[in-house]
Amino acid sequence: MSDTLLLFLTLDWLARFAIFAVIIFSRPAVGAQGWLALVLVFPIPAILVVLWAFRPLATARRRARFAEARRQLKIARRQILMSQHCSPPQLPAHLVRAAQLIERVNLFPAVGGNNIEALADYQEVIDRLVADIGTARHHVHLTTYIFSDDAVGNQIIAALVAAASRGIECRVLIDALGSYWWSRRIIRKLRSCGITVRRALPVSLTNMEALRPDLRNHRKLAVIDGRLGYIGSQNVISAELPGGQRSKEFVVRVNGPVVLQMQALFANDWFLESGDLLSDGALFPHERSAGAARAQLVAGGPEYRRSVIRLLLDALVHTVEHRLVITTPYFVPDEALLLALEGAAARGVEVCLILPKKGDHRLVDLAQRSFFDRMLEAGIDIHLYHRGFLHAKHVSVDDDLVLVGSMNIDLRSLELNGEAGLLIYDQDTVARLREEEARNIAGSERLVRAEWNARPALARAAENAARLFSPLL
Repeated sequence: MSDTLLLFLTLDWLARFAIFAVIIFSRPAVGAQGWLALVLVFPIPAILVVLWAFRPLATARRRARFAEARRQLKIARRQILMSQHCSPPQLPAHLVRAAQLIERVNLFPAVGGNNIEALADYQEVIDRLVADIGTARHHVHLTTYIFSDDAVGNQIIAALVAAASRGIECRVLIDALGSYWWSRRIIRKLRSCGITVRRALPVSLTNMEALRPDLRNHRKLAVIDGRLGYIGSQNVISAELPGGQRSKEFVVRVNGPVVLQMQALFANDWFLESGDLLSDGALFPHERSAGAARAQLVAGGPEYRRSVIRLLLDALVHTVEHRLVITTPYFVPDEALLLALEGAAARGVEVCLILPKKGDHRLVDLAQRSFFDRMLEAGIDIHLYHRGFLHAKHVSVDDDLVLVGSMNIDLRSLELNGEAGLLIYDQDTVARLREEEARNIAGSERLVRAEWNARPALARAAENAARLFSPLL
């Protein structure tokens, strides 16, 4: 037997073992489909990928840190509840279960007394954040997936440097992979001015203490003085994209007690990456009422035993009575969510999806389109936004609540990535979001079932092929 044939047979059996391992050990089970497709289409490279992918979701040291961070979170929760405005707000009966679900998993209760401002203009978000950093009195905390060394990034850097020069404690957490191309320059600039920076989830192919490269901190939030917060879809990078498109985002600016929950989440992430406990009482001030909105932070990630964002979405879809609108750049749902959406439409709920007409990942685009036949057949409206790249991420349920944050509707956001969102129980905020949804629909093409069914067979085949990999996207 030649050496070449022996090598081929060895690799062939390794591929077979990889297939077996995927079926037995895949987490979650739905991911087996994508891994099987990968191994069958690219058997040799897939061996290395599968071995890499079976590294633990969290190392023992990180799990120990998360346990300690959760203990600290319970302490912070007591501080949050000490405010008279943080007493549990009165919620409609059909919303209580969603609020209880989040509190059980995340420890964050629904709290009243918040003022929430919706921001849909890209540059306005940057300008407002810069202005608020400029008025900081004690600290500035920033978490972002992408921190680019461009005009927008340098605008934020300048604001942070100016704050640090006034004695303000500034801490910045950037994702190691999302900001990979700029992180060295960004970190060098910030640290040279006395700003503390940490990389979230460092990537390493040789260090087993490093987590899997596919697990990312995808959160985007800022906290200033424990009283003012920003949360949404927008990264620290220019809105201008290759190909002449412009990114369309959605962010909320928040005053009130719920900001303390955002602070607790930042402190949790900071401890996980640095080992430093942010326990200064000044980080959790006794917050007075700033408005009438009720809100609750939602956080998900690999350290949580339960996929809280997935559970929340399922709960919301089953709760909706009249109208459900989902705006997302990436719609690659699993079977459970598809069935829930079909069920909502079948019981007379108006279900509407607002998605980008042209995305920034071709394979994801194709996989996303493979679900359109089924959605249209179920009576779900699909609007494809064409005035730029729609990167906003929000869900509205009847006239009762909205979910705004960093999460996409795909397995990565629902199961793997660190995500953050704000669940807002406020009819005024819902009304403002409805206006934004109407503007997005006005800038979209409504998909017509007959026209969609007439697309070329080659396009349909490409979409269905891409769908095989959907659990990995």
